[in-house]
Amino acid sequence: MKYEEFKELVLAAAKNQGLKEYELYYMEAETVGADVLFHELNQFSTSSEAGVCFRCICGGKMGYAATEQFTEAEAQRIVEAAMENAGSIENTESALIHKAGDLYQEPEHAPEERPSSAELIRLALDTQEQAYQLDSRILDGTNSFTQFQKTTRSLCNSNGLDLSYTCSYSLAGCIAVAKDQEGMVDGDRIKAARFSELDPKEVATEAVEEAVANIGADTAETGSYTVVFVHKMMATLLSAFFPVFSAQAAQQGLSLLKGKEGQPIASPLVTLTDDPFHPDCPVHMPFDGEGVATRCKNVIENGRLITLLHNLSTAQKDNTVSTGNGQKTGYASAVSILPYNFFMNPGEGGSQDDLLKAAGNGVFITLLTGLHAGANSVTGDFSLSAAGFLIENGTKGRPVKNFTVSGNFYELLKNIEIVGSDLEFKLPMASSRYGAPSVLVRNMTVAGK
Repeated sequence: MKYEEFKELVLAAAKNQGLKEYELYYMEAETVGADVLFHELNQFSTSSEAGVCFRCICGGKMGYAATEQFTEAEAQRIVEAAMENAGSIENTESALIHKAGDLYQEPEHAPEERPSSAELIRLALDTQEQAYQLDSRILDGTNSFTQFQKTTRSLCNSNGLDLSYTCSYSLAGCIAVAKDQEGMVDGDRIKAARFSELDPKEVATEAVEEAVANIGADTAETGSYTVVFVHKMMATLLSAFFPVFSAQAAQQGLSLLKGKEGQPIASPLVTLTDDPFHPDCPVHMPFDGEGVATRCKNVIENGRLITLLHNLSTAQKDNTVSTGNGQKTGYASAVSILPYNFFMNPGEGGSQDDLLKAAGNGVFITLLTGLHAGANSVTGDFSLSAAGFLIENGTKGRPVKNFTVSGNFYELLKNIEIVGSDLEFKLPMASSRYGAPSVLVRNMTVAGK
């Protein structure tokens, strides 16, 4: 049975049960990918899933039930199961079903057709061959891959909402492996875009350049350094500490930004934006997991906190309106607060070379690892394994690795002295994407040898 037919059965069952407030959320996801190793196809995979979540308000409480089975019996069951679930919930928070009346922006990117299997495999093979041709030091073990992802989300409810959109993107990646005197070093590049915009030589070149630049890396000396974070690593820090910008975290006492709206919390050079329709990002989302229209908004503007990100529940508690960030990462997932395209706006600091020149001497960090264990989103403290290059007389010097950079995210935002112009977005994480330009921060603690 197709979703549209199943939807009508669920809505009829809800009416028959006398429900006044209810919602049906549908999500369908398709992923196709090719992986290449040793000059040949290593793996080709396809996966797809589709399911719905029915939510209803009974006795002032929200109950829910989910299924992947689209049958007449299941349509009746999930309505009854959601009602039963509502009766067992002890949570006293207000249950909300969004009302109609929002204006929804039309996504600029129409979903693209799925590339053929042959096209995906050819792109992966071409990317790997480019890596081998670019530098003789690139070894077998170099891996390349491609993937196509397509997602459809639909939401209808008892208040008259009936929404649907489909988005898709492709990605190409390369992990280039080279050898130095101590073992193997690698570099990677993954680009997400429309399939026609993926260039195998571009992807391979960046991976190979990163790999060979790491040959002969030593450990940095312990000390206090001027640090330049490359754009991807500043975006990585944003992704690790995003929870501090969640109204839910603030209300639970898990963010130090509670009650700080309108106050300066960062350098005046810093503006953070969440834009569901950023032109450089392939996924545009017109409504969130509760049916609220999404919109572009500055979270920090010129160093001042403008807003935390809200869903319907947190907005009601703070006597404000939802920012349209009540997302569902899967059809059966609870509504959480997540960004769309969340990024630090580019500044006037220029290129990476300009930032290195301004630093004079210091460390250029191009890799951070250990964020799950080494970053505390409640306090903002972090201590992360890092790699990169020394900055010597304003230029990129010898590579360094196996050192730790420590600091506090809140203080880092305040101490940013230069914001570059080289905005770069990371690979999408579910429906969220994080981006940043390179930034310069002075007096950061580095522990090495």
